[in-house]
Amino acid sequence: MSRIGRKPVLVPAEVEIKLTAGQIEVIGPKGRLCQNIRPEVKVTFEDGKLIVECRGDNKLSRSLHGLTRSLIANMVEGVQNGFEKKLKLVGTGYRVKMEGSGIVLSVGFSHPVEFNPPEGIKLAVEGNNLIEVSGVDKGLVGQTAANIRSIRPPEPYKGKGIRYQDEEVKTKPGKAGKAGAAGFTGGGE
Repeated sequence: MSRIGRKPVLVPAEVEIKLTAGQIEVIGPKGRLCQNIRPEVKVTFEDGKLIVECRGDNKLSRSLHGLTRSLIANMVEGVQNGFEKKLKLVGTGYRVKMEGSGIVLSVGFSHPVEFNPPEGIKLAVEGNNLIEVSGVDKGLVGQTAANIRSIRPPEPYKGKGIRYQDEEVKTKPGKAGKAGAAGFTGGGE
């Protein structure tokens, strides 16, 4: 049995759980989320706790045990508090601004890049180089932040690009170490 799967998910009083055949719905102050439940696992709700049990002893059932518990725990956390990721633009002239519900990025291309968020995701801009992605679905928040980052990922020489706020980019040395790069004029005696 999975160590993660054995832990019960504590459900706060303001979060409502609806279990139907093959599906769980979690409703809270921030929103509602639905998730299909595979037949290899069984989910029960009693005394303010969600318990996920493994129905079989094969590899698939054991792997779905911990996964299902983690997904449900993230759903409860999301409808109660929500999730957020912050992205930072690094580079001279790199800017972002809000336009409607989407954002417009100026990141060194010959044209500005527009990005519209999927349903359930809110974007906010702080200053002109910080983007905040927030929502109730942890997977969707992470994927949206990754999609924005992929527009201009950090390059390895100067570190310019879009990065997560706490991300550290390893930079490579440039061509300065190449023999004869500076000061060699050629010639002989």
